[in-house]
Amino acid sequence: MELEGTAESETGTRADVDAGAGDEVLAKAIMSRRFSPSLITTEVWEGYNFADVGIRIKESTDIYGAVLWPSALVLCYFLDTHHDEYNLLDKNVIEIGAGTGLVTIVTSLLGAVVTSTDLPDVLSNLQYNVSRNTRGRCRHVPRVTELTWGQELEERFPRVSCHFDYIMAADVVYGHPYLNELMDTFEHLCQEGTVILWAMRFRLAPENSFVERFEARFHLEELYDLPSLCIKLYRATKKRPISQLSFGAAA
Repeated sequence: MELEGTAESETGTRADVDAGAGDEVLAKAIMSRRFSPSLITTEVWEGYNFADVGIRIKESTDIYGAVLWPSALVLCYFLDTHHDEYNLLDKNVIEIGAGTGLVTIVTSLLGAVVTSTDLPDVLSNLQYNVSRNTRGRCRHVPRVTELTWGQELEERFPRVSCHFDYIMAADVVYGHPYLNELMDTFEHLCQEGTVILWAMRFRLAPENSFVERFEARFHLEELYDLPSLCIKLYRATKKRPISQLSFGAAA
């Protein structure tokens, strides 16, 4: 699907990233993936270029969770420019707090089997965006379903049968009262071999302290640090319980 729109030429290349490009160069390359319609249309939408495809995203401004935040662009840019290292073809992926669905759409276009989740009042707009941008384009049809953090996790995603290769999360940590439930959700969905890719915009101390709590339970690696956007991108895997660690043969 070709989209009418205008886009800046992308600044920065994969070589820039690998060579340790400065914050401003990388941030500009990421934000250049966004474009606006060049024509007045009956529907308000924003355009994005990822996986060699023009993507239309409709926001629902009356619902906080249905607005696209820059963290999603950071995560999508990383996936799009690092698909050799993070090959998503046929991988089982879940996105939590999917919002407008951009990350779900990009991971689907890159070949993943995607489960896209959010709260019930977000699902209608999420399903609309996902269907509109993936229909007839993807190896696997993405699934959109409800997930309220911390609730009915085993019932909806039984650990014995639901194993995810990747958990995607963009801007799920902010000033909401459900950070404990979010932590429980990460812990339940993340099993041995699962990789979390999590983009976070740093705001206030209460949300920032979540990272310290997270590090107590997960191995955390910083992939991007973008001070100009106040965003960091992390890779995480679950720490093994002490009882499972091998300390050598018993005397």
